[in-house]
Amino acid sequence: MTRAVSVEEAKKQLPDLLAAALAGNEVIITEDRKPLARLVPVAIVNNKKRIAGLNRGKIWVSEDFDASLPDEFWVGQE
Repeated sequence: MTRAVSVEEAKKQLPDLLAAALAGNEVIITEDRKPLARLVPVAIVNNKKRIAGLNRGKIWVSEDFDASLPDEFWVGQE
């Protein structure tokens, strides 16, 4: 369900609007009936802990990784 509220209403009802967004509802904040922002929950992609060294030897970085790119790259010349 989508709910539209004015900026003034959003200031007064922020905890309720956050709860609505966390429950899966979309909240549109408007000013002069024009949409300004959309309040949606942040998706947590992965909450697993990282393991240092897990992919050791599988990833590499070239020696010139941080070297400057030639001017031709930036100006589009070949």
